[in-house]
Amino acid sequence: MTNKPEGKLSKSVVLVGMMGCGKTSVGQSLSQLLDVPFLDSDEAIEKAAQMSVSEIFARDGEPFFRARETEVLERLLQGPPAVISTGGGAFLSQRNRALIARSGVSVWLKADLALLWSRVRHRTTRPLLRTADPKATLAELQAQREPVYAQAQICVEAEPGLNIRPMALKVAAALAKAPDVIECGRD
Repeated sequence: MTNKPEGKLSKSVVLVGMMGCGKTSVGQSLSQLLDVPFLDSDEAIEKAAQMSVSEIFARDGEPFFRARETEVLERLLQGPPAVISTGGGAFLSQRNRALIARSGVSVWLKADLALLWSRVRHRTTRPLLRTADPKATLAELQAQREPVYAQAQICVEAEPGLNIRPMALKVAAALAKAPDVIECGRD
């Protein structure tokens, strides 16, 4: 697939997966391909709280953040079809998975540990990686979370050397094959 998919998005596409898997960058490219808005749930939380995710974690703790995350996700899913990027932990909540399944389609951007680590190791904005051994923490988080991510309705695997645009095209192709996601026909 090299061009924009034919048809119109009928429900929001919610990108899930580990930090560093490309939810934001691939999501932005995918939204352009599908001609729909791109929404970032973490960005929406930061805007509402007027502080960063790291600051929210530090001040109010992870449970408080997760509650805000669910509220924001529910609000975003009530709008017109869009591509929504979520934080790495959002899909772990059964309530969030149910919200997504009811109003959208979940897409797991699956990436191996080496790729994830290459993307996050120099970033200081990842509160869960502020540990003595962040790579081991990342591996542990991945092992814990992958069985939950595997519940996503669609899985698209990253490949070595696959840039943002080709990955977005790969996601669009997977969406085109899924029932009731892209409406074909006249506008």
